[in-house]
Amino acid sequence: GEVAAAIVEDIAAFGGIISEVGAVMLVGGNIEGQTRVLTTAIMLSARQGDFALAMALGLILIALALAANAVLLQLQGRSR
Repeated sequence: GEVAAAIVEDIAAFGGIISEVGAVMLVGGNIEGQTRVLTTAIMLSARQGDFALAMALGLILIALALAANAVLLQLQGRSR
């Protein structure tokens, strides 16, 4: 039911996140101040052992995603 659907959604979201980091590394590189994006910075911080920074950047990314979703839901509601 709903629990199985939520698990599938979580797995799909995780797969999307992992593929995004890989694609960014392959296509855009990782030049600080030039091509580094938030997902790459999170990964690098975690690899370097700076887990506090990685968590802070992760929370910023979650906040941005939630804000974008909220805005899109508001716009979608207005169009009905």
